[in-house]
Amino acid sequence: MDPKIETLDQIRVTAIDLAMKFGPKLLVAALIVAAGYVVGRWAGLAMGRAIERFRLEPPVRALAERVVRVVVFGLFLIMALQNLGVELLPLVAGLGVAGAGIALAMQGVLGNLVAGLTIIFAQPFRVGDYVSIAKEEGSVLDISLFNTTLGHPDRSRVVIPNRKIVGEILHNYGRLRQLDLRVHVAHDADVGAVVGAIQAVLGANARVLQDPAPLVFVARVDEAVRIGVCPWVSVEDYVPAGGEINRAILETFRDRHIVMPMPRREVHLVGQAA
Repeated sequence: MDPKIETLDQIRVTAIDLAMKFGPKLLVAALIVAAGYVVGRWAGLAMGRAIERFRLEPPVRALAERVVRVVVFGLFLIMALQNLGVELLPLVAGLGVAGAGIALAMQGVLGNLVAGLTIIFAQPFRVGDYVSIAKEEGSVLDISLFNTTLGHPDRSRVVIPNRKIVGEILHNYGRLRQLDLRVHVAHDADVGAVVGAIQAVLGANARVLQDPAPLVFVARVDEAVRIGVCPWVSVEDYVPAGGEINRAILETFRDRHIVMPMPRREVHLVGQAA
């Protein structure tokens, strides 16, 4: 018989023997893995529906769903490996050694992950809050396991690694911000009339919140009387509200003939007479 034909026959016989021996086990293992994927997905969705009533942040719900999916799928994967006769103890030991090496190589990524979990569960801020952190500020658009995204009024975005947030001083404005405006009037102006005119302007502006009530007060008296105007507005109205209020105050003062003095400075020259 031709050696090549004999070799092909041996390969064919060996392949048939392996298929008869391991084929059913491989098929059962594949079915177990597929079932684990389906059951894990269903369990994750069930967990998401179960924790909706706790009003947790979206990243927390997403994390819980992922953990449930991974745990359920991992259990089914272990069952599939046991069905194939794989020794799990050496495999777990090998994974432990590999995990240690990966952890050393990915210290920055793991630091972001731990910091992200701290932010998610400690909740120093929520999505929608306006915060100032790491020399950056903006509205919180998204909180993930690895980074936090802030949005600016100019529609740009800043992505900050979570490890740059945890441990730093954080200023959380919440969902409201207070404008800090200053208006100058002459010393002989009727302060009561000035304050009333400003309050009327604030009451007519739809962006200004009446609760908490806006503050109007005499902030300082020097070359002019400085009136502080500090209304509360929502975060998204912070920039446009300032411009609208300044314009309305200017027009109201002109209509009511309230004088806004120009800044001036007197300079005295001291020297010897000729």
